Amino acid sequence: MTAFARRARASAARMHPELSLVSFTLLSHLEDRGGCRATDLAAYYTLDKSTISRQVGALEKAGLVERRLDPDDHRVQVLHLTERGTGLLREVTDSRRVAFRERLADWSGPDLERFAEYLLRYNAGVPGE
Repeated sequence: MTAFARRARASAARMHPELSLVSFTLLSHLEDRGGCRATDLAAYYTLDKSTISRQVGALEKAGLVERRLDPDDHRVQVLHLTERGTGLLREVTDSRRVAFRERLADWSGPDLERFAEYLLRYNAGVPGE
């Protein structure tokens, strides 16, 4: 698992030097949810609010994320991808898909199906998600 995580971090850095694996994960989450509060990110990833705050600050500084007032409660700020953030996420996602296709090109259909089943099983077994 350590080797898998190390490879994931290294491949994220190669695909786009501006976007770390953590940044990619946060941007993907914001895209999937259509935006959310920083406290929601902290709760979902079980991270300290200060950690999320630093990450979000870096994403804002890079012009990838922006804060918008919640239309239902103007005291709340909701994080959304900017146009630049959406484009960069799409670019990195496309690069990752190409890399996965290349890495798995010589796997048989049954091997890919088994691998997919195991990944689903592994991810479903995560408590609290």
